[in-house]
Formats: sequence, C-alpha cells, structure tokens
Amino acid sequence: MIAIIDYDAGNLKSVEKAFDFLGEEARITQNREEILSADRIVLPGVGAFGDAMEKLYRYELVDVIREAVDMKIPFLGICLGLQLLFESSEESPGVDGLGICKGRIARLPKTEGLKIPHMGWNSLEYDHPGRLFAGIPEGSYVYFVHSYYLQAQDKEIVKASTQYAAHIHASIEQGNVFACQFHPEKSGKVGLAILRNFIGIS
Repeated sequence: MIAIIDYDAGNLKSVEKAFDFLGEEARITQNREEILSADRIVLPGVGAFGDAMEKLYRYELVDVIREAVDMKIPFLGICLGLQLLFESSEESPGVDGLGICKGRIARLPKTEGLKIPHMGWNSLEYDHPGRLFAGIPEGSYVYFVHSYYLQAQDKEIVKASTQYAAHIHASIEQGNVFACQFHPEKSGKVGLAILRNFIGIS
C-alpha cells in the first residue's frame, strides 16, 4: 500500500489516480499507523511553505515523516513536498522546514520574457544517476508549477535539473528519500514511468 500524506495541501486526488492507473493501492491518510505500515509514502503538495509546515505540525505529521524516513520506507516528495524536506524557504522567512535534506528554497528571479510562477513543460538534464529515472531518456519533458526552487547544499543528491530563470534542482535522491519539483502525476507517460520506478524501489 502507498500512503499519500493528507495535510490539506491539494493535488492528493491526482496522485492517487496516477497510482490507481498503475494498478497500485494508494490511500490518502493522516493516520500514523497507516503511514508507518505502508510500503511507500508520498508527500504531495501545492501552496505556501509556512502554511504547509503549520498544518504538518497541527496534524502531528512531522514526527511521523521523520520516523518513516528513519525506517527507510521509500519516500517521495512532490512539488511543495520536495521543498518541505529542506531547511528553509524564502517564501516563509523564519519557518523551519523538515530539515531531512540540507539546502534552501529560493524565489525564482524575475527574468525578462519569463512568467512566474513557472507553469509548463521543461526538459530534464541528469546530474547524477537516479533510480527514479532508470530507462527514461535524458531530455524528457515533465510538468512544473512553482514560484520557488531548490538550491541543494549537497550537489551529489541532485539527480535531475532544468533551466527556467535559474538552474533548478528538479529532483533529488538521498538514501530512501526521493523528491521532484515537477509533478510526475501530471507529466504523461514520462511521469507514469517515474512513478513506476518509485513503485519498484525496495
């Protein structure tokens, strides 16, 4: 079973539908026992960093997430879910993220001719071999919707990047923790292949 962590952060149903399409049981839940007994865990999310952290604390999910990571359960953060795994965000000064990975979230710089938020399809460059991208050609296109982007401290964990107003760390892998700034559940066949790779990770 795949546990999709519910903290009122949107795009839960589209993630659930993607796993259902792949023939996997996925359950949207806040229940500690369900999350920690899951085969895999997904932290989706759209919205503001500070508001999301407040809700994770309100629903007593922060310690559950950290415990799941310590238990080595394969864990996937999507969009805001990626950002929350890191230490801080310019979007919400003074608010600590989960701090599971080292780095910060910065605002995309204003660039002539480019709209922010970044909404659309961009191709991926592979920085290092990543299990999420096994069998997926470099240069494949995925779908982004965001105004803030990751600056990872440890470049070794960065598996894929893209360029839009800045060099964006688009996907990371740190032990059992995986994350994508883009939305695999909205990225067509490529996105489904990425989720299928996540399902196959033991």
